[in-house]
Parts: sequence; C-alpha cells; structure tokens
Amino acid sequence: MKIKPIFTGILLWIVSLSAINAQNIRYQITTPYIGLNAYAAQQTDPLAFTANQAALAKISTPALSIYSERRFLLAAINAFTMAVALPTKMGHFGLQLNYSGFKNFNENKIGLAYAKSLGSKVDVGIQFNYYSYRIPAYGSAAAINVEAGAIFHFSEKLHGGFHMYNPGGSKLGKSGEEKLSSAYTFGLGYDAGENFFISMQIIKDEDKPVNVVTGVQYHFAREFFARAGFSSATSTAFAGAGISWKNLRLHVTGSYHPQLGFSPGILLTSSFNNKQVAAIELPE
Repeated sequence: MKIKPIFTGILLWIVSLSAINAQNIRYQITTPYIGLNAYAAQQTDPLAFTANQAALAKISTPALSIYSERRFLLAAINAFTMAVALPTKMGHFGLQLNYSGFKNFNENKIGLAYAKSLGSKVDVGIQFNYYSYRIPAYGSAAAINVEAGAIFHFSEKLHGGFHMYNPGGSKLGKSGEEKLSSAYTFGLGYDAGENFFISMQIIKDEDKPVNVVTGVQYHFAREFFARAGFSSATSTAFAGAGISWKNLRLHVTGSYHPQLGFSPGILLTSSFNNKQVAAIELPE
C-alpha cells in the first residue's frame, strides 16, 4: 500500500514546518554535504554558493550541478536542487532552483545570485529568492527574501566568512501570519593540500539551537574522491564518494538520522569545458 509512506511523509512535513517557520526548503538532510566546500579555494563547485553566495566568485568555469535526495527513503518528501554558475568579467552570476515534496504538498525556491572578488583577500555575494509552498487542499503562499555572504582569504590555505539568510524576516502570503525564519552562519575552511580540505560551519537558525557542521574532503587520486561530516543539531552523519571524468563529477551520497533513518542522494556536476578558462565576456 502507498498510503502509509505518503501519510508518514505528510506527518514529517508537518513536524518540519512549525507554526512560524515555513522555509524547511533551506536545508535538505544532506545540505551540509553539498555546501561543505563553500569555504574552500581549490574545490568549489556551483552548489557551494547555495551555502554562501561569495563562493560563486571562485568558480572560473561555467558549470551546472544537479542534486537529488530521497529523504528517509520516502518518495513523498523527495528533494531536488539545481545550481548554475556563470563567470563573467562583470562578476559571477548564479541560478538556484529547489523543489521538495509531492503533488499534495511542495515547496519551491528560485534564486538569482551575484558575486564578485574585491581584490585577492575578499569575495562577496548576494542572492534574491522567490520562495513558495503549495497545499492544493488549503492554498498556497509565497515570499521574496534575500541572503548574502562574504568570504575572507586569510592565507592561501585558510579561509573564513559569514552568511546571512533572510535577515529582514520576510512574511508569507497576504496575511503575513507566517514568516520565513532568519539564519546566520560563520564558516572556516582549511586547504591542507591540493587533495585534502577541512571545513567547519556554525549555523544559528531563528528559534533553534546552534548547529555545528564539520566535514572533510579527500581526493584519493585525480579521478576519485570522498567527503564526510557530521551535523550536531540532528546528530546526523553524512558522507559521499565520487568519480571525476573529463568535465563530469558524480557523487553518491547518504546521511543517517538516529530516529528517521537513511537518506540517499546523487549529485552530478558538469563544466562546459574541461579546463580552467578565462571568464566569459558579456556584451556591454
């Protein structure tokens, strides 16, 4: 019977959407995985800017990343993320698309990002989002919000920065009874070598305990790599392994929640060429 998993999925969504916090789409269960390298200088991909828009400034090649996750093995609460990065001489542009849920309840987010390097030591970025959720039996609501971040390069190996999500506290719908919660992040990353990276992020969501996310990434060879970490707020461990081939990178990911179980995922990144090229020049 399909009723049980769908009913369970609905219950999970209800729990995740507290009375005033309707932006569960901000974090998939393994979002720490896809945003882990936001504070790395050498291992950045388009999904990194979903954790801090300033990371977009270090992407030197047009690229696309697509991520899919089956939360707790339930089809009713699948999550999908797509990120596109386009570097130009006027700055670096990004597009983020999110979808979570199923036909009877879903959340959506469209974000347009811009980032720029302010010299060799500082990168800054900003993103404007259109967020909405839809429950066919009850209606829908939407809001526009903003997020922004900065990354400082203290040395060739050590990087740190901060990120703000929805600092203005956008309200949902015409009534404004619901609001998107705010979140603030402080992150550090250390490129121990060309093949090894360590990251830590301290995240404070509105009305929630502080969440500390730690992780590492290691390249066994040019073609093979692995990534793993831990999120303290939910005691969730996450990991993934992947392979690179020409301009493609494929990750197989997963996380484990102590009460809710396993959430598998898959991530595909493609650059439009397989070399680090000069930024594209747009017509003035």
